Amino acid sequence: MLRIDRRYFYHFDWIFLLLLVAVSSMALINLYSASYPPSPWGMPPYIKQCYLFLMGMAGILFILFFDYKELHFWNYLFYGFIVILLLLVLFVGDSAGGAQRWINLGFFRLQPSELAKLMLVVTLASYYSRKEDDDGYGVKEMVAPVLLTFLPFLLILKQPDLGTALMLGIIFVSMTVFAKVRWQVYVLGLILGGGAGVFAWFYLLRPYQKRRIETLLDPAKDPMGQGYQILQSKIAVGSGGVSGQGYLEGTQGHLHFLPERHTDFAFSVWGEEWGFAGSLFFLGVYFAMLFWGLYAAMTARDRFGVFLCFGVVMLIFWQAVINLLMILGFLPVVGIPLPLVSYGGSSLLTTLLGLGILMNVRMRRFQTGQNMEKVKQK
Repeated sequence: MLRIDRRYFYHFDWIFLLLLVAVSSMALINLYSASYPPSPWGMPPYIKQCYLFLMGMAGILFILFFDYKELHFWNYLFYGFIVILLLLVLFVGDSAGGAQRWINLGFFRLQPSELAKLMLVVTLASYYSRKEDDDGYGVKEMVAPVLLTFLPFLLILKQPDLGTALMLGIIFVSMTVFAKVRWQVYVLGLILGGGAGVFAWFYLLRPYQKRRIETLLDPAKDPMGQGYQILQSKIAVGSGGVSGQGYLEGTQGHLHFLPERHTDFAFSVWGEEWGFAGSLFFLGVYFAMLFWGLYAAMTARDRFGVFLCFGVVMLIFWQAVINLLMILGFLPVVGIPLPLVSYGGSSLLTTLLGLGILMNVRMRRFQTGQNMEKVKQK
């Protein structure tokens, strides 16, 4: 399992590491501002985030010493472990803000739903790489991946955590379309998806979730309630102008008008202080990292590596896009963080572990497909 080869170090992707460190550094700088002035009690969020970032980097280093193809053998065990954690959350999980999503480990509060995103990427990558079909997957072949996605989706929805549950669906759709399916699957998916949306609106969504969607159309209708977050976020971003108000000079964040400024609305703080130019620079580096991840998928030497890289990139890309559209008022507030930027231990560690897998694939791009054939035979 553990293989050390000098070629691994020779093929290590320093460009990707540089982009990752650049994004993380800007995120920590922003988090310091978002939590400034620091509270007189407890550890400041940016200090906690630094520790978690170091833990995540240690996790990446650990992952790099193992061949990513071993995930073929461990992915269903990983899947079962995460499902058990999601079940535990429903019975012994910690609650906050009306949601029961965390397991208290003493030194750290683990959110299994975050790990479920990465688990689904690994599981679907393993399935689609094992069962290759040049003509595209039909309805029969889609039963297994649908069930594998639906079980954690249902458990996360029960917490309730609509944003994370929807992310599982988005990951599933992205990787499935990339894998190639037949037209019958698209037709059936549209019919079932439309029906599920109508059913969810009338029978599953809670009143506050419906109000979030309704507020999106007219946030000024409820400026002190559901529309408050969107309105304050838009004011913060808009007040940044071209060059921003200056570091630690943002009024919306430091005067506490902007809620959740170190978590869901962390990028609103950056936009206010650094303006359009600073935001453009940040997003340029951020999405350059993701495009480099797609390049890793293009250079992977086996189908499993391609799906792993693509899945990790989609996991981060869609969360980033949804979060950015959310703070600009184009999507309802669904509690999806901006990976690497928003404060949150489970989210940060999951993202870094996913990037570690991506770097693992990239580092082993010189390998041939012979090992993959052995995996399929087993």
